[in-house]
Amino acid sequence: QVQLAESGGGSVQSGGSLRLSCTVQGYTYTMAWFRQAPGSEREAVAALDRGGRATYLQSVKGRFNISQDNAKNAENTMYLQMDSLQPEDTAVYTCAASKIFIFNQLEPVEYDYWGQGLQVTVSG
Repeated sequence: QVQLAESGGGSVQSGGSLRLSCTVQGYTYTMAWFRQAPGSEREAVAALDRGGRATYLQSVKGRFNISQDNAKNAENTMYLQMDSLQPEDTAVYTCAASKIFIFNQLEPVEYDYWGQGLQVTVSG
């Protein structure tokens, strides 16, 4: 059984930073952060697998950084460091995970396990 628990959301002013964490219990290989703003489609923000392969949404490159503890056991924690936040980054952020290698890391249908989501609000 895979369970995901997120933490670290909140409110910041434009230009500020936040770090999101997602602790996964149960072995997974690929993890990702998705976000969904009101009235918008869900989109992938960043993904990372245990082999170190990472993919980013174009609009967050250079501002966001995804990392992980890459623990050897069945628990792993993934982080999303978000810097230079802008109002358009406001959304509910949700972590997701898969037990296998994913070629298209930013495709939501590839992920089997999802967290509850947390709010990130950036005021301008």
